[in-house]
Amino acid sequence: MLHRTRLTLVALLAAASILGAAGCSGGSPAGGSAPTPNTVGTGSSGASWTAPQNGTEVDVPTFASALTQPGVTVLDVRTPEEFAAGHLKDAQNLDVNSPAFAATLKTLPKDAVYAVYCRTGHRSGTAVAQMVDLGFTRVFHLAGGVTAWQASGQPVVQP
Repeated sequence: MLHRTRLTLVALLAAASILGAAGCSGGSPAGGSAPTPNTVGTGSSGASWTAPQNGTEVDVPTFASALTQPGVTVLDVRTPEEFAAGHLKDAQNLDVNSPAFAATLKTLPKDAVYAVYCRTGHRSGTAVAQMVDLGFTRVFHLAGGVTAWQASGQPVVQP
């Protein structure tokens, strides 16, 4: 009986060591800890969908895929004038250069999933950095912004 208990304990310790090593094998971004997966729910295929890594810049196909997922909030961080000229479907306008930007961010749920974009990707990168600094855990932005979006043939809502 004692021998079986020792074998079970050794097996459990070995499994824990393997799982611990596997959990660390992905590494972490420079200067930060590795974010946890951002599972949002299931997409139209019924498969689970995982949001891109927190704080990252993603390409048009990844961003487009994210927009089809339930629970993803799309933030356009351009000026109201730019937003009015054309924006992504269901996007909410929150001008990153507005004095009210930081105060408005503080009213948003930090654990929701946010897909952020601007014209070229610069302002959205700034907005995402601010959001991560404020403790948002599931936020990413579009590389190349709405310019890249339209260049790839993706639609925008026109007034």
